[in-house]
Amino acid sequence: MARTPKAVALGSALRQARLGKGLKLREFAARISRDPAMLSRWETGERTPKPEQVAQILTALGVSGDQYDDVLTLVHGTHEPHWVATTLPEHRQQMSAYLEYEQNARHMTAVAPLLIPGLLQTTEYIRAIMSAGGVLPIDILTRIAVRIGRRDVINRSNPANLVALIGQAALYQDIGGKVVMVDQLRHLVEMSRRPNIDLRIVPFGVGWHPGLEGPFHLFESDNPAPVVFLDTRRSTLWLHSNDDVNAYKHAVDTVLRVAMSPDDSVRFITEIANRMETCDDVADHLA
Repeated sequence: MARTPKAVALGSALRQARLGKGLKLREFAARISRDPAMLSRWETGERTPKPEQVAQILTALGVSGDQYDDVLTLVHGTHEPHWVATTLPEHRQQMSAYLEYEQNARHMTAVAPLLIPGLLQTTEYIRAIMSAGGVLPIDILTRIAVRIGRRDVINRSNPANLVALIGQAALYQDIGGKVVMVDQLRHLVEMSRRPNIDLRIVPFGVGWHPGLEGPFHLFESDNPAPVVFLDTRRSTLWLHSNDDVNAYKHAVDTVLRVAMSPDDSVRFITEIANRMETCDDVADHLA
């Protein structure tokens, strides 16, 4: 049975709880009288334990209170065709699954009509977004460190392939001011030179395309099966049924047809950065 985002999140939660106690898998499996191979499958999301089995694991690890309840909720509906998160605990659970998929992906596609995709954001661009978004200053450094750490997936020796389909509007946003935006655009040009990154700009004036409906991420790997992640202001959504995933694969193909070539995209970004650099601020460049 294919791994699903919710099963992956459940497995990650169980694994983190075990590691938090400093226990190795075989050691802990013996303690709770479970087969190490089956415990491993539960922790990777390849199999889903029953509620009573999850309860046994959490109790043995001394997990209680809200954390206990949050993990136990993941047992139900692990193989439903979609997973919607509307509460803060659910958002944290989905982010855990997101990080798992991102780090294990073979191929990722980010459709980003209004903002630069997270893996291609500079530190100051991230800081500007978080500051304007109301993140407490005490939390900003931690969140920046986490996001920077995620870049390993495209920087390591065996990196994942990333297709970034960025809307032209994202290049003109005044995120942090002129210096931050120019540096961000230069960074995009630099990252586009990497063989595992296919960066393309979707220009204005190409008519309707699925990218105008909003951002989404498509994760593809050998196991788990391909999945789609969508993020809105108040909710997030995972899709993993074949019909849904194929619909988004078709959407990616449609956006690719109207996007600039990689070379034209780099020239376009460079031209915007050069013009922006000579203006007093981003607004003057847009005028």
